[in-house]
Amino acid sequence: MKLQHQVFTFAAICQSAKLVQQVARVGTIDQPSLELMLKSIMETSPENPLAVYGSDMHNLTLGLQVVIEQLGTESKSKETEIARYIMSLIALERKLNKNPKALATLGERIAQCERQLAHFDITDETLVASLASIYSDVISPLSAPIQVLGNPELLKQPSNQYKIRALLLAGLRAAVLWRQLGGKRRNILFSRAKMVACAEELLTN
Repeated sequence: MKLQHQVFTFAAICQSAKLVQQVARVGTIDQPSLELMLKSIMETSPENPLAVYGSDMHNLTLGLQVVIEQLGTESKSKETEIARYIMSLIALERKLNKNPKALATLGERIAQCERQLAHFDITDETLVASLASIYSDVISPLSAPIQVLGNPELLKQPSNQYKIRALLLAGLRAAVLWRQLGGKRRNILFSRAKMVACAEELLTN
């Protein structure tokens, strides 16, 4: 079960990274996927890791597929861009975890967004912009910015910029969970086969 939870939360990091790529390249993503990832940011006291993502393994199908593509030895669809986003989010989480002031501010800002939910849907641009501003104000100063590649015209559009930053914040949320469940960078290097086998099992359940 421990490995399942680690792979599940790692898949959430992967799903955020993949959605960031999709927004940057084509400008649109599946609305339920966006909603799921943004809602995960608000789940600050979950009963268990599954609850953060709607208590359904299939909600992270995209992320589990990315795990298999990125870590599988036979995979021909590895993407250095996705790998860079994933490792950048994990590195960012480590810096956040060592910064009590940033952690406190992050909690306060998420609480403000929770209050906005009384007036806006989670995918309303007002709320997406609020989540994006948390990433810009609290997370970005912790490290060199994550360089997002894509269509320059799409990347100029504020609505896409908001979605990308909000999705990076969701990826950071997943990285926090992953670490809390014992996830470590060395697992990605030395336990690839186990992680891929677990992801494949989760996909077939």
